[in-house]
Amino acid sequence: MYDRFFEKLAEKVTLTEAEKDLVRSFLQPKKLRRKQYLLQEGDVSKNVAFVENGMLRSYAVDEKGVDRIIQFAPEGWFVSDLYSHITGEPSGLNIDALEDSEIVLMSRDARDELLQRVPAFLKFSFEQMQSAYVALQCRLYDLNNLSTEEKYTKLLRTYPDIVQRVPQHMIASYLGLTPETLSRVRKGMAGRKESE
Repeated sequence: MYDRFFEKLAEKVTLTEAEKDLVRSFLQPKKLRRKQYLLQEGDVSKNVAFVENGMLRSYAVDEKGVDRIIQFAPEGWFVSDLYSHITGEPSGLNIDALEDSEIVLMSRDARDELLQRVPAFLKFSFEQMQSAYVALQCRLYDLNNLSTEEKYTKLLRTYPDIVQRVPQHMIASYLGLTPETLSRVRKGMAGRKESE
C-alpha cells in the first residue's frame, strides 16, 4: 500500500529499515470513492494526503458557486490545505477524489513525532515544503503572465495524462478559463499541428 510513498521518500533521503518501519507505523491508509471528500471547506485539515493510486483535486468555491481548482493530485503527489494544516484554522478549500483512490494520510502529530525521531524525515519534510512553496509561486506567476496556450501547454507537461482523466470543464477551471475558451485554444493548437 505504501510503495509510491516510500519511492517518493527515497528520491530525497535514505532511511534505514528501522526508520521505514517507524514511518510506516505513523501512516494511515484510506480509500476514497469517486466524488468522496477528504476535506470540506470549514473543516480543519488534520492530515496531509499522499496519493498512491487515483486522483484528487483541491478547489475553492467562489461567490457565484463556481469551483476554482487549485491543484490536481495524481499518483505520487501530496495534497492538503497547508494553511489550515499548519495553523489549525478552518479550511477554505475542498479536496475530493476525481477517481476511486487510495491515499496515505499523515496527521500533524505524526509528522511532528517523525520530525523528532527520524532525522532524515526532517530533511524530506523541509524539501517538500520548499517544493510546495515553489510550485505555488510558479502557479501564481503562470496564471498572471502566460498566454492561454502557454498555460495549457504547461498543464500538459505537468500532468501528461490529464486530458484522459479529467473533464474539460475542470481543466478550464484550473487554468482560469471558460470551457469555451479552452476549446478554442485546443482547436487552434490542433489546427497548427495538422498544418505542420
